[in-house]
Amino acid sequence: MTTPTGRPLAHPARDEIRVEGVLHALSDPLRLRIVRALAHEEQDLCCSDFELPVSKSTTTHHFRVLRESGVINQVYQGTAKVSRLRRADLDALFPGLLDAVLTALDHQEQRLAGQQ
Repeated sequence: MTTPTGRPLAHPARDEIRVEGVLHALSDPLRLRIVRALAHEEQDLCCSDFELPVSKSTTTHHFRVLRESGVINQVYQGTAKVSRLRRADLDALFPGLLDAVLTALDHQEQRLAGQQ
């Protein structure tokens, strides 16, 4: 994929995606929030669709980690960078992993909410 300026965006091919890279990408709470939002959407989301409590440069970093690990795909639509979860690739390579992580996240949030 290339940007409007011709600079390529790094996306690993399906056979280059490694479980340790995916797990690293999913180990951060903000990246998990992004992945959860993408998992619940039928359409691509712009980076600006996410309200994250960090600076724009930190947000960019989190999206780059997700993209370079193979968790998301990003393309430009006009001047906006849009993201999509690479669910088909992840499910083919690591069956059940994404659903297990998202389910675990839901359970953790319920457990922590019950402690308050």
